[in-house]
Amino acid sequence: MNLGYVPDDKNSSSVSKILEYAYDDWCIAQIAKYADSKNIEKEYLKRAQNFEHVFDAQIGFMRPKLSDGLWKPDFNTLSTYGQGFIEGNAWNYSLYVPHQIDQMIRMIGGKEKFSEHLDSLFTMQIDDKYFAHTEDITRDGIIGNYVHGNEPGHHISYLYNWTNQPWKTQERVRMIMKTMYSNSVDGLCGNDDAGQMSAWYIFSALGFYPVCPGSDQYAIGSPLVKSAKINLENGKTVNIEVKNQKTENIFIEKITINGRKIENNYLLNNDLMEGGSVFFYMSSKPVK
Repeated sequence: MNLGYVPDDKNSSSVSKILEYAYDDWCIAQIAKYADSKNIEKEYLKRAQNFEHVFDAQIGFMRPKLSDGLWKPDFNTLSTYGQGFIEGNAWNYSLYVPHQIDQMIRMIGGKEKFSEHLDSLFTMQIDDKYFAHTEDITRDGIIGNYVHGNEPGHHISYLYNWTNQPWKTQERVRMIMKTMYSNSVDGLCGNDDAGQMSAWYIFSALGFYPVCPGSDQYAIGSPLVKSAKINLENGKTVNIEVKNQKTENIFIEKITINGRKIENNYLLNNDLMEGGSVFFYMSSKPVK
């Protein structure tokens, strides 16, 4: 099987499918694990690594292959048309390995280089010609070369949590909430797609986000609310309180759950499902 094969159809989305299927296979492996089906778990964990076959280490991006196994020539990392991706480009889709983030970071060059890569994504400028033929990408939903108006990249701003600069996630997330959403008729910067555009905002406003659904972790962001109450299906309640919530206080000084200080850049699902109180303490300066 030639993973990443691009047929004559210039609109092929083969690479994005492989990346999405790799994550899907990882999810199947998690179900098999809980069902104690070890052979199925092993098989699908192996399939979940298929993203490796479409990563071109020479250029540092995911890239389609031809039927002979060679890399597709005339490849443009900025273009969203005919490059093996659907509704996105290599800059955004090369960051879609939510189930193996640490490995993805190593592939791109390590934590420092990965942070610089993310910085470039958010600050570079992309010409309209690169997404002119892509229906669901418009200038309204773009920050630099990051496309918030199209959902496959919604996890990207949270990836700094896996580097040595997690405060940049807090900075980027707060900026996206402020610039990409409003309470007017054009309050969403892209198609809501079954509610995902809105769900990103709700999670982010609460202060955390499921970068890899299927895992038990919620990556920490920068809460926009002053307080919130979550009624859980098990009958318990999570109360979120944000101390020192001001426009300039976008960074997190510390987080506690039921009095216990959180030492990681994520919250655990089991901790939230127990109910209780989550306190965010905000600051105008990042904790480095």
